[in-house]
Amino acid sequence: MNCSNCGHFNEGGKFCVKCGHKLQEEAAVSQTAAASEYQSHPEPQTAYAPQQPNQRVRQAKKVSKSFFSYFAEGIKNPTATAQAAGESQFVNALITVILYALSIPIMLYVGWKLLLIQFVRSMFKLPIISEELAPSDMEDFNTGADFIKATDINSIIHFNFTDFVFKQGIFIFIGLAFIIGATYVASKFGKIDVSFKEFFSRFGTFLIIPTALLLIGLVLAFLHVEYFSYFMNFGLLSIFLVVPFTIASFKQNGTNGLDRIYSTLIVYVVITIVLTFIANGLGEEAKTIITRMGNSSELNDLF
Repeated sequence: MNCSNCGHFNEGGKFCVKCGHKLQEEAAVSQTAAASEYQSHPEPQTAYAPQQPNQRVRQAKKVSKSFFSYFAEGIKNPTATAQAAGESQFVNALITVILYALSIPIMLYVGWKLLLIQFVRSMFKLPIISEELAPSDMEDFNTGADFIKATDINSIIHFNFTDFVFKQGIFIFIGLAFIIGATYVASKFGKIDVSFKEFFSRFGTFLIIPTALLLIGLVLAFLHVEYFSYFMNFGLLSIFLVVPFTIASFKQNGTNGLDRIYSTLIVYVVITIVLTFIANGLGEEAKTIITRMGNSSELNDLF
């Protein structure tokens, strides 16, 4: 320790060996000054605040949880859930409509080979054709059908998922928008006083069961189960039940409005027109697939 009086360095002791100055007082002063300096300038500490989840992630989890609860309740109690659906269920109803619109083209993309095989097999069963076919021809067809199922033809004919699914999905969604709009206009002619968001929410809630049928068909298509087409047909035709259920679920104000039966029939005409356009669009895609199959040298090499 250096003496503050003369500056001489002392290895220990209470007094400086050179001038006799008391060293303990200096040590106490030094320690007090150091403590005071530390308190006035404490070392910065790194704060580790808990990481907050992303706002969008939290919102997505909240929406998905709300939707699954809403969807499950709509399957268990469709009428009560639909009648209780107000404008607050608009987002969930919109998700249901989007799922309905997208599940159809995805199902067709995944299972179009099975549909093609079913179509050809049904043609073989026609009396005009089956009478002229030998049993060996049907056996050859079944062998070829099994071979087609096991072959990834999508990669051979370059069947683009994005081009087909999103294009047809948007087309079907627009068709559903026309159907919902026509149903809403018909309900207005029937003297039903309701906002569009509430009407849309109720329509989308009644659409839960048809959407569930399509989703079951989609799972079966992924599993290459041919019966998926039945669920697809039921889901498509169920739209004819959603319209009257939605209209009948609202209370009519007065008796001077358009009768609900006529309102439903008018919407049925719109549905028929929309489904015709959708069928024509899917038919054009089918023609494109068949044309690609016929022009594919890789596919011809397989046979």
